[in-house]
Amino acid sequence: MTETTQKLPPVGGAKPRSPEFRLAADALRGLRQDLFHDAFAYRPLPRMGVDGRISRRLRGRIREYATWTPHALIATAGLFSMLIASDNGDRGAAINLFVGVLSLAPVLLTMVRPTAAFWLSMAATPVAYVLANSQDTEWPWPAGSFACHLVVLTVVAIRTRPRTAAWMWLLTAAYGLLSESALGGGHYFDSNTIDLLFVSALALLAVTVWQTRRAAVQEVTAQQTVTAHERSRRTLLEERTTIARELHDVVAHHMSVVAIQAEAAPYRVENPPPELERAFVTIRENAVAALTELRRVLGVVRAEDYEAPDAPQPTLADLDALLANVRDAGLSVDKALTGAVRELPQGVELSAYRIVQEALSNTLRHAPGASARVEVSYVLGGLGLRIVNGPLPQPSLVKPSPGAGHGITGMRERVSMLNGEMTAGATDDGGYEVAVFLPVPAMDEGDA
Repeated sequence: MTETTQKLPPVGGAKPRSPEFRLAADALRGLRQDLFHDAFAYRPLPRMGVDGRISRRLRGRIREYATWTPHALIATAGLFSMLIASDNGDRGAAINLFVGVLSLAPVLLTMVRPTAAFWLSMAATPVAYVLANSQDTEWPWPAGSFACHLVVLTVVAIRTRPRTAAWMWLLTAAYGLLSESALGGGHYFDSNTIDLLFVSALALLAVTVWQTRRAAVQEVTAQQTVTAHERSRRTLLEERTTIARELHDVVAHHMSVVAIQAEAAPYRVENPPPELERAFVTIRENAVAALTELRRVLGVVRAEDYEAPDAPQPTLADLDALLANVRDAGLSVDKALTGAVRELPQGVELSAYRIVQEALSNTLRHAPGASARVEVSYVLGGLGLRIVNGPLPQPSLVKPSPGAGHGITGMRERVSMLNGEMTAGATDDGGYEVAVFLPVPAMDEGDA
């Protein structure tokens, strides 16, 4: 038994469209959208920016007037077309003036309604030829209309997209060919359509190349902006991840100590009351639960190859070892300590150590051979840090390293995490200064 496949007719009885038909329909749709849809839309020509290579060097009113340069150039081209169109002694002055206005108006209209300017130029061309009333007049484009239409094509192409310029050029060619075939049978006609099409094609090609290059530059600039933004955002996330890892280790250590001490405390007291035992059990259970939750939440920021450090996290007590290390690397650094030294929360100690470490690393990278000074101030309500380095010595045998630009971002993140304040910037002598204040809540004797 054989099966036969019957091709179903299109829904609604419509015949399938051929590729040629669809191509023609798309072309007509594009023509209607570019040259007929909103043909008289008001689109004023914007003023030129003042950040160009030439305009940025101008000053005062001259720089303000320079923003009108595109408008002045278009008006000058329109006046030039008007001068060509009205230069005919065989006609009266009134007709010469009217023909000149017919060449000037479309050019000026390109500054406010570019598509309408093209149609006005097309409509004014046969009128200008009829008013010329001379067998010596160029056909089908009188001299003034030739210059006017060429300027209009170029300006409108600059203000629109390449597809619109192509449609204008094709319609110009169609008008010229139809005029020649319908009215150009006399021997005195000398068509200049080919001349106009050739010159306008060169102008439109130059405009298209310029627009393509400008679009490519804008795309590259936008891509660079996005890349810089993503790089800054990635740097911020990486630094926050590093801080979260360190805090995980610090807090996890303290929570583990709380859990162990709560478990061992009842055995240190002879015959502890049941209430005390239950209290320590509750403390231990809460500490273990908090530690588990902490590891679950903060553990996601660890990389797969990250391992917790075996040694304790550094504190300000390790600052002398850090300074000795950078001195071995060639940095001359002094330390100044003010205030009564006291033990601070481990998060503050760790952040202060990392800030000093990063600031000295920046000095080694950006100002090799310069001297540095580290000031640590134990003040009421917090800890003050000031790391300042001198200018790069001249001449310098070691060139500065550009670095990745992550150091200041990381320091600001640490300071912001502790609700502190930070300033960083160049000094008057050409060096660099980082000043930080990390608040530390005061503890009374009962809390201690």
